Amino acid sequence: MTEEKTTLSHGRYLTRFAQLGPYLRREKSSNESYFFDCLSACVSAKKEPENREFWGWWLELVPKKKGFKYVYTYGKYDQQGDWLDIELPNKYTEEVKQSLEVFYQKISGFLEGELSLNIKAAPSFKGAKLGIKAK
Repeated sequence: MTEEKTTLSHGRYLTRFAQLGPYLRREKSSNESYFFDCLSACVSAKKEPENREFWGWWLELVPKKKGFKYVYTYGKYDQQGDWLDIELPNKYTEEVKQSLEVFYQKISGFLEGELSLNIKAAPSFKGAKLGIKAK
């Protein structure tokens, strides 16, 4: 494939990323980066829905030549709608990590499989690389 066929405009990336599921946050995305997140587990279902907080993850995808670089963080989504970099409780760790791996399989399948673009952890990222089990 030629470079022209594999590179999409910002608007087309937004459309295609939105088709992967409810992960994309358009309002936090730009030409320079795309923001994804997932509210994996409710902190307390006893609270009213508008007051609930969640354990989950957020991931930033940055376009680079011939692909994308990512960084992600696990944490807590608070009542104000902000992500907090807080260690996950053991009870929810596996569920949250699994939801990120599911997302990573979807986005890497799209980028690598359909567009022949690579997706890798940013060089400065110190966390565990995604998709290691599958490769």
